Amino acid sequence: MARNVDVDDTDFRNPAGLTKQLREKLPRRPKRVVRHHPALPYAEASQFVADLSAAAGIAASMLSFLIFTACRTNEVVDARWCEVDGPSSTWRIPGQRMKMNQDHVVPLSKPALAILDRMRDGGRSELIFPNPGGGSFSENAMLAVLDRLGYSHVTVHGFRSTFATWAEECTDYPDGVREAALAHKYKSETAAAYQRGQKLEKRRALMKDWAQFLTPASVIGFREAG
Repeated sequence: MARNVDVDDTDFRNPAGLTKQLREKLPRRPKRVVRHHPALPYAEASQFVADLSAAAGIAASMLSFLIFTACRTNEVVDARWCEVDGPSSTWRIPGQRMKMNQDHVVPLSKPALAILDRMRDGGRSELIFPNPGGGSFSENAMLAVLDRLGYSHVTVHGFRSTFATWAEECTDYPDGVREAALAHKYKSETAAAYQRGQKLEKRRALMKDWAQFLTPASVIGFREAG
């Protein structure tokens, strides 16, 4: 038979009451530092594209394609011909390769299409940009191109920031169009509910303007990719 034990409530303290004391005694947690990928200023992007156009190799072509499409490294490294729709000049990246796990349709500008045309003549691999062995390049392959051209102070991912800064400062496209071009997730659920469409034609115009900004002479003299 259990005994009834009288307990004096004053013997116990509410743990919540210790919060203030703990905050005063424990060291403060350091603030999280957001580290941005070093990016090339957009004012220097046109010259870089001109330098890149003179570089030989598939990795250089791959980097050019990444810049004209403003896509992520893994999305381009594993790009496949079956994802490209020639008649509509689009490239559909499957969700499993996207950060948000949703298919992303990229409108392709003339320079981007020119790169694909050159690569199509170069081989029969399922990959658009195969390495010499026929498989996927390492994600460091494009970093090696940057280093070779004397741009080791920037990163491949940083070109997305270059595009984003140019689009914000030099164009009048709405935030939704610019964010959709980068396949970013809307921070506001309300905004997302109103922005379900991919704004393909508006993004097509944006990417066309980006290509014209990068190639003001409207001529791209890429060397052979092989």
